[in-house]
Amino acid sequence: MGRPRTNDETVKERLVECATELLATRPQESVTVRAVATAAGTSTAAVYSLFGGKDGLIGAVRGTAVTGLFRAVTAVPTSEDPLADIYALAAAYRRWGREHSHLYSVLFGGVQSFEPSGAVGASDPIRPLVAAIDRAVKESVLDGRVTSIALSLWVTLHGLVTLELAGALDAPTAQAAFRSTIHATLRGWTTPAVFRRLRQAGPAPWTE
Repeated sequence: MGRPRTNDETVKERLVECATELLATRPQESVTVRAVATAAGTSTAAVYSLFGGKDGLIGAVRGTAVTGLFRAVTAVPTSEDPLADIYALAAAYRRWGREHSHLYSVLFGGVQSFEPSGAVGASDPIRPLVAAIDRAVKESVLDGRVTSIALSLWVTLHGLVTLELAGALDAPTAQAAFRSTIHATLRGWTTPAVFRRLRQAGPAPWTE
C-alpha cells in the first residue's frame, strides 16, 4: 500500500480536523507535528508540505474557526430594533459555540486572543457586533464607547458559553442565564430614556 499523498485536499482537511481536536483537548505545546500527523494517519511531511509547519497548521485551524463564526454572525438579519439585533448576534455566537465546541475552544482557549480595541478586519467575527453597537449608540439607544460595550458583551457571552461547554450548566439553566444576563448587560448600557422605557415595558421582548 502506497504512502498517502501529501498535497491532497482530503489530507489537508483531516489534518486541520485532528489539529483542532488536539488543540482543544491538550496543552498547545504538546500538540506536535508528529502527534497531528499520527492522529490524521499521514506523515509529518504532509504537514510541512501543506502548511509549512506547526505554525501554519495552527493558523489554518484558527482561520477555519474565524470563518465559521463570521458566517454565523453575518447571517443574522438586520431589523429596526438595534437592541434586538445585538441580542440576535449574541444568540448566533452562542449557537455557533455550542455546535462547534472544539473550534470555539481553539479560538478562545489561548490560541487566539480577543482584542476589541484593535482594528476590525473585513472578515472579523466582531465586525457585525461592533456595527450593531455603533448603530445603537448613534441612535441614542446605548450610551458609551463602542469598544467598551463590545468588550462588556463579549465577556458576558464568553463566560456563559464556556460554562455551558464545560457542562457546568444544564440546558434550561443555560438558556435562562443567557436571556437574563444578555438583557441585563444591554440594559446597563442603555441611555436613561431607553432604560426607563424598558423598565416600564417589563421583560425585554428579545428571544433566541
